[in-house]
Amino acid sequence: MGRLNDLEKLGQAVWLDFIDRRSLAEGGLQKLVDEDGITGVTSNPSIFEKAMGHGDAYDAALAEFDKANPDASAMARYEHLAIQDIQAAADTLRPIYDRLDAKDGYVSMEVSPYLAADTDGTAAEAERLWRAVDRPNLMIKIPGTPAGVPAIAATIDKGINVNVTLLFGIEAYKAVALASVEGLEKRAARGEAIDRIASVASFFVSRIDTKIDDAIDAGTGDDAAKPLKGKVAIANAKLAYQWYLDFIKSDRWQALAAKGAMPQRLLWASTGTKNPDYPDTLYLDTLIGPDTVNTVPPKTLDAFRDHGTPAETLTADVDGARHVLAETERLGLDLDGVTDTLVEEGVQSFAKAFDDLLGAIAAKHPAEAT
Repeated sequence: MGRLNDLEKLGQAVWLDFIDRRSLAEGGLQKLVDEDGITGVTSNPSIFEKAMGHGDAYDAALAEFDKANPDASAMARYEHLAIQDIQAAADTLRPIYDRLDAKDGYVSMEVSPYLAADTDGTAAEAERLWRAVDRPNLMIKIPGTPAGVPAIAATIDKGINVNVTLLFGIEAYKAVALASVEGLEKRAARGEAIDRIASVASFFVSRIDTKIDDAIDAGTGDDAAKPLKGKVAIANAKLAYQWYLDFIKSDRWQALAAKGAMPQRLLWASTGTKNPDYPDTLYLDTLIGPDTVNTVPPKTLDAFRDHGTPAETLTADVDGARHVLAETERLGLDLDGVTDTLVEEGVQSFAKAFDDLLGAIAAKHPAEAT
């Protein structure tokens, strides 16, 4: 039992923000489950681009697929490989899912980032991927864009687990939380079960500080803004959690909870520290609290295992967090504008990674694996 295991005692699940075929085959995920208490896995186009686009770990499987499907598109080839990895991760995590009665043990797979502005296309792809992976402990990742919000409600209405991604602002988070509730309410109104449908809201952290810090360094807010460096993202996350705590007390949520509904947990994403001047465990140490998830890249996982500080910090100094956000607004740092920009950049970044991924797969030939 170590520092990562201690987080479970504090009510926080730790997921691995990484997937790779070689690691899965060599038992890397199972080791993290057994030794560190990891209870979930997240993937995204950038992670798959790094895993599939470089090296030869996927070449043998791709060659086998190509022989049977010589005319397959790059997208079909990618999906074949990705689904195999997602299924393997889901099977590794299945004992957790069963032990915790569907409350954890999930692996996430993203809908195509090309669909970020297409509500119907997103909902259709979510259902298609759900059927293709065919694992109850799968979560389909849907971006929290304006077009994504109704797709989230529609997907949960179909009984599919959802990981809402690319959330940066509190108002955007509220919208997707209510969309999740809407999906559950529609199922409940038809008399359908809602007790084993899970969802998380992936609230991105470090990228906010990067943007705000850059603005401060460029002179926005003058010297008065300098004490805000490295604090805005954490304050933003803490106040999102306060909204969550208030909402689960509401009559609307309690009516669903009485029918067995599980709350949509906040998941802290982008928790690797970008600024080398900040502690490498900053976005783990400061965001620990019940009914939350932190999805962590391997390097940050190693850092917390070595010198992280497990303590309930998410509800500490909430008044201080409110002051930080009030000062952010007063000094013209435009947090709303920053979060809007980050959503756009996130969609573009994932689309670019997907472009690169499909290009790398298209360039691979069966001969490379023989």
